[in-house]
Amino acid sequence: MPGLSAYSGDLDYSYAPGVFPAMECLLRKPELARRVLIHSSARGREGVERLEKLAGEIGVRIEEADRALARISGKENCWAAAVFRKQEELPDPTRPHVVLHHPGDCGNVGTIMRTALGFGIRDVCLIRPCVDPFDPRTVRASMGSLFGLRVSMFASMEEYREQAGERQLYPFMLDASVPMEEVLPPAAERPWTLVFGNEGSGLPAEFAALGQPVRIPSSTEIDSLNLAIAAAIGIYAFTR
Repeated sequence: MPGLSAYSGDLDYSYAPGVFPAMECLLRKPELARRVLIHSSARGREGVERLEKLAGEIGVRIEEADRALARISGKENCWAAAVFRKQEELPDPTRPHVVLHHPGDCGNVGTIMRTALGFGIRDVCLIRPCVDPFDPRTVRASMGSLFGLRVSMFASMEEYREQAGERQLYPFMLDASVPMEEVLPPAAERPWTLVFGNEGSGLPAEFAALGQPVRIPSSTEIDSLNLAIAAAIGIYAFTR
């Protein structure tokens, strides 16, 4: 493997910055791990020692890389990172999915990944244009949950639907929607998908015809919820 470069979507590898995300990479997807980077001043820290021990056990190269860690994370106190091979996995057509249509914020996408995994949804799909799910900022925001998921990107909603199979779609939007609680629980005989739109523009109006539009009842004191919060509420409600 050549010298480490600043992250780019054109690379076939990325970084999981932080001790915990790096540990999640080695625990959940060890076959993707290429290197473990350690900051020289982090030697002896308990978390770093556990990371080094695990890397040694599975045969992943360990190296000190202070400059690379600062470049990757944009911080001076990033103590470790895993270098991993990027890998998309198609969603399981028999399981629930979360679809993010044109998401624009790495932090939101990473947080939604973590929430989805926490409530047992392992398939997260992004519709382009979208943020890069393998961007180190996304990986760090997910706290390594990326490695417990099947993550894929599609050129359009139509391409996703062709791959996902017959299922019930629940677009979260205001147009023609009903309060979320009126459709709970989802029909047991059909797999289902929760669809969330862009942070600023939401979902296009035509998405109302794709399934059963739903909305999260809220006070009239606000006009909308943050994407990650809305997704967390929806995921919790549909999986409880």
